[in-house]
Amino acid sequence: MNVFHYGSIPNLITLGRLALVPVIVAMITAERWTEVFVFFVIAGLSDALDGWIAKTFDLKTVLGAYLDPLADKALLVSIYVALAIVGAVPPWLTILVVSRDLMIIGAFMVSWFLDKPMAVRPILVSKLNTAAQIGFAAAVIAVKAFEIPVGMWFDIGAYGVATLTFVSMGAYFAQWVRHMSL
Repeated sequence: MNVFHYGSIPNLITLGRLALVPVIVAMITAERWTEVFVFFVIAGLSDALDGWIAKTFDLKTVLGAYLDPLADKALLVSIYVALAIVGAVPPWLTILVVSRDLMIIGAFMVSWFLDKPMAVRPILVSKLNTAAQIGFAAAVIAVKAFEIPVGMWFDIGAYGVATLTFVSMGAYFAQWVRHMSL
């Protein structure tokens, strides 16, 4: 019996991205920046590829709708934590990034436990926030990998990510409050 199904291809790619998380974290903590950069690019390309395959060939699945954002969050949160541990990003920024995701996950869990589940739909500010978080992490990794001097962009990027993270957190919280009829 063949258990492989073409609809699973995007999900397998997503699982591959999830499997890269500990590899990337290990490379960051070992400060092997060139390898971190390569694996980060591979993870980014895999994210684009699984989405493109799912949409182009109508291979979207319910599992994929949950697995893809989980892999993205696991990668981003892990990278920020590891970058903070090695001193490449400020700890306050990592705490903010992680807290936002924990708040969102907690809100979804509470709504589910109270039998008022929310649909998983990213909002525009969340997409902008994710892009900023990825862009900033990629820039930090590239600076380390290619030994580029850190300039004023670093502070601007960190505060930009922090601002978008706060705005996104507030938008999701307001959406959750409305949904829960508080």
